[in-house]
Amino acid sequence: MPITASAKKALRQSVRRRVRNLTRSNAYKTAIKELQKIVASATEPKKEAQKLLAKAYKSIDKAAKTGVIKKNKAGRLKSAAAKLLVIVKK
Repeated sequence: MPITASAKKALRQSVRRRVRNLTRSNAYKTAIKELQKIVASATEPKKEAQKLLAKAYKSIDKAAKTGVIKKNKAGRLKSAAAKLLVIVKK
């Protein structure tokens, strides 16, 4: 356990940041999983997939902006999500 005041404050900050980062991380992962589930289903998912793609983009961008993931990883994730949508349109 921290002893000095600055170490105690650093621990509090670390805990808050971890919770915030986990929330952002879970948000983009969940959005991608929902999109994959819709694409895998056989029923006409085009409109739903469009909405979920926008949701996934938003959560990925927020994660990249806040430093949870790096910019290039965000680009790769968005590219993969867009490719899923191309599969739906076929």
